[in-house]
Amino acid sequence: MTLNERAELIVHDIKMETETNPIRIFKNIAKKEYISIHGPEHHILDGACLLAAYRNAGGDIDLDTALEQLKKEGLKMPGAMCGLWGVCGAVTSIGAALAIIDGTGPLSADGTWGNHMKFTSAAIKELGKINGPRCCKRDAMVGLQYGIEYVNANYGVTLEKEEIKCTYSDSNAQCIKEKCPYYNKKPKVAFICVHNSCRSQIAECLGRHFASDVFESYSAGTETKPQINQDAVRIMKELYGIDMEKNQYSKRMNEIPDPDIAISMGCNVNCPFIGREFDDNWGLEDPTGRSDDDFKLIIQEIEEKMLKIIDVNRSALNPEALLFRSYI
Repeated sequence: MTLNERAELIVHDIKMETETNPIRIFKNIAKKEYISIHGPEHHILDGACLLAAYRNAGGDIDLDTALEQLKKEGLKMPGAMCGLWGVCGAVTSIGAALAIIDGTGPLSADGTWGNHMKFTSAAIKELGKINGPRCCKRDAMVGLQYGIEYVNANYGVTLEKEEIKCTYSDSNAQCIKEKCPYYNKKPKVAFICVHNSCRSQIAECLGRHFASDVFESYSAGTETKPQINQDAVRIMKELYGIDMEKNQYSKRMNEIPDPDIAISMGCNVNCPFIGREFDDNWGLEDPTGRSDDDFKLIIQEIEEKMLKIIDVNRSALNPEALLFRSYI
């Protein structure tokens, strides 16, 4: 898909948003399959989120015209400009949105030219404190936070804001973890079986897919296989559209971070982790060598267990504490 096509989809979909919180709008659109974890589509997306929230909060703007203008400006911004030019495209996109709201141009002398410069320089200064490598999601959050403050202080409307906790860490190979102000430090959960080739890989995959905002998912075994079970790979792709081999491989327990929770898949593994508060055994049959229907039954069972964990822990008063036993 070309950048122009992505930009058209952003403009189309963002018109459907009714939120007055641009960060929530961003999260809604960022879930779309045409939005990459990083990429120049953010040069359109970020400013568009601010424009939509501003209109939804009662701001005096023709959203169709404003989004078309923003798309035009955003498409002029090259990819990787943060590293190559020292200017963040996310912040620049939001600066362009402010210029559209105010009708600001290079010859404007009404104060908006200088105010927008102060906005972009303050947001970029904050990014400089955090440092690289780049993260288009983090940069968007910083830019939108500063954008919300600017709009609320200058335009007579109120944009909602919220405490931001990142849900993109698992998808970002360059995530700086605790160095990022939005990093959501979550418990580490390890799914364990003997060869780390089938059930535990499926559990890791579904944990990443369904529960990335609740815990970090890992899998490992006491032994390894040259590759993940190919039937599992094929059926997971069929059911969920996920290629497990893209980010997963068979590994031993000493190759993953020390987990807070270890869950046996049901292979009589004595999980060698010390000081764990919880340890469950899911008692799953190994579908290796069986029919597709047998695989799908095990996958369904893993999904059901995963969703129960998620339901319990999203409503827990202490999100740091995983209550795995509460659904047994």
